[in-house]
Formats: sequence, C-alpha cells, structure tokens
Amino acid sequence: MSDHSMESEADEPPQDPTDEPTLLERRRWPRVSDPREKSGEPSGPALEPLYFSTHGLAPSEQFGAWRAHMAPLVEVRLPDDKTQEDGFSVDQIAWNMGNLLIVQQRAPAHSYTRSLSMLRRSPIDHWCVELPRAGRAWTEVDRRVVESGPDLLAFRSLGYPYRGRITNSDSILLFMPYDQLAGHAGVLEAANNSIFSGNLAKLLFHYVTGVESNLNTLTAEELPRLVHTISDLIVACASLSVATVAPSKLPNMGMMERAHRYIHGNLGSDELTLEKICRSLGISRTRLYQLFSASGGVLNYIRKQRLLAAYADLSDATNTRPISEIAEAAGFDLAANFSRAFSHEFGVNPRDIRKAAAQQPSRSPIPPSGRYGGSFGDWLNVLGK
Repeated sequence: MSDHSMESEADEPPQDPTDEPTLLERRRWPRVSDPREKSGEPSGPALEPLYFSTHGLAPSEQFGAWRAHMAPLVEVRLPDDKTQEDGFSVDQIAWNMGNLLIVQQRAPAHSYTRSLSMLRRSPIDHWCVELPRAGRAWTEVDRRVVESGPDLLAFRSLGYPYRGRITNSDSILLFMPYDQLAGHAGVLEAANNSIFSGNLAKLLFHYVTGVESNLNTLTAEELPRLVHTISDLIVACASLSVATVAPSKLPNMGMMERAHRYIHGNLGSDELTLEKICRSLGISRTRLYQLFSASGGVLNYIRKQRLLAAYADLSDATNTRPISEIAEAAGFDLAANFSRAFSHEFGVNPRDIRKAAAQQPSRSPIPPSGRYGGSFGDWLNVLGK
C-alpha cells in the first residue's frame, strides 16, 4: 500500500462555479468510481462473529463447557491447584475472514494438549500465530519448549502434536489454512514452534490489532487484501526466525512442501496413488509414510482433504453439481459410502449442507448442527474452504 501526496490547494483563490472546464483540467488523478454508487447501496459489514462465554453458567459448569468448546483443537486441563468448582471465566470471539480466522480470547490459567491420536482423527492442519497481550505460555513440540508472552509471538503448525500451559491470558489467535501459505511451506515447517520477536513481530502485532479494532465494520471488498498483508507479514517473520536453521534440515522441509503441493494439485484425480506420489517425489513409501505420520498417514490425509473439498462444494450455493458427482470427485464410487464418511467427519448429512447453503447463500458455510453444534470446531474445519 502507498499514499499518494496531493498538492495543497488551500491557499488558492476560490474558483468561479461556472468555470468547470478549468477544474476538470486541474484534476491530477482520474476519479475512480465507487461500485457502491452503481448499486445505490453502501457495502455493509461482511463479518458475523461467533461468540463464546462461560459467564452465564454456574461456576461448576464453566470449565466443562470450555473443554467441550475447545475439544476439536486441543484437550484442556485445569492447573493442579484448581477444581471445576472454582469456576472458569472465559470470553472468546471468532471472526472468519475466509482464509483467516481471528480469535480474541481471555482465559484463566490452564494446560493444553494436541495429541497424535487427536491429529489422526482431525482434518485441521492450519498454521497458528498467538499474539499475547497479557500472560505467558510454554509450548513443547518434539521435546523443544518455547516461551511466549507480550512482544514474543508464538508460531506453530496444527499438523503436529504439541502440549503446553498458559497463565491467565489475553490474546489474539490467528488461524490460517495450510493452502493459504503452501508456497512457503518449507520455511513455515522449519519455523514450527518458534517465537517471532523484533521489529517485524511488532509490525505484525500492531497491524493485526489495527485490523481487530475495525472487524465489525470491514466490508467484503476489503477482506482479501487484509488477509494477504497479514499472510506476507507472517511469512516474513517465519523467514527471519529460521535464518539460522542448519542447511541439512532444509531438504526435508522442502520435501514436505513438494508432497503437499502434489497432493493438493491432484486431489481430484483418480490416479492419485501412493505409487504416483512416490514416483513424482522420487522417494520411497517408507519416507512418504514418515512425512505424513503426524497426520495419521498419507491416505488418511488425502481422504480428509477430499472430504473438505466436498464440503466446500456443497456449501457453495452456486455449485449445482449433483451430490453423486461431488462424491465421485472425493474418491467415493458409492453415494452411500460418501454420505457415511461425510457424516462421520462433520456430524451432518451432505444434503443438509446443500440445503443450508441454498437457504443462506451469503453466509459462511457453517454446519447448522452436528458434532460441535455449529461451533468453533466447525469454523476451524471449514476454514479456507
């Protein structure tokens, strides 16, 4: 973004109202028409937040509600010196910007775990950036612990197991789908569970807090550029944080990036087989299995990505393809098998998703019911789709 400076006309004498040709000749920049003028209606706010709070519950019920709310992402536990009877006062507001989920969160001290077993049943492999305003957290990935807090932003991949603990906190959390930053996957994989600090991190923090203060007024036309800018800042911070990574580690990171690119580029192909993937990447099956072990295996990863793509198609009110064709594109020969797998993954029938999209074509594709009741977990599942 850049600002164009204009010469001040404050000191010039007022022009004769009839001298309009002179005014037109003096215009330095052509006037850009506003698309809202053509429609006659202003473009209203594009975002509808998702609220969660335990304030209205009895103290003994608060932590159980929080645990259920966060179950799709992490398992949460109370500190050793606390019980559920003590209460657990949480406020969380989520804003879905399409390829970016911004979460404002205030929560008491607790611990959290995203286990390998959770990864195997979860389609979520997003990137996450934590921007703390108050409180400190300690997160462990592969036996390496990092500490985050004000001016120390935490970055991690949800495609790997992790665990940690956090004090009473006030934070902004950013979630971005893997595909949004797939072109930089090698650098981001290398930066997993790292801390962003210094001037670039401060710039990211201040930019996000500036966006945060305007979330309830942003228009649909403004969202893509904001998401793009935040993405660029995250990549810049990650690149700086891995500047000292040993060169011997980079080939493995590059291999993961190539594997994801190949799979996502051929997701709709009948010929997306293990043999083809290995031949294209020039690696063995054993090496391929190792790359996707954290995702429950490469076949499990492909299946979940295809189901997410099917969800996106069914949620698109403009997509009129029969469900049977969408099922076939997802790798299912029988519609019954597709419906069963889809319902197991998302807790809702494919036909219900299409019906809901037809009734509310302008809304984000959030399931009307299901395992997580149209909650935070659903927003994470369909993020970017």
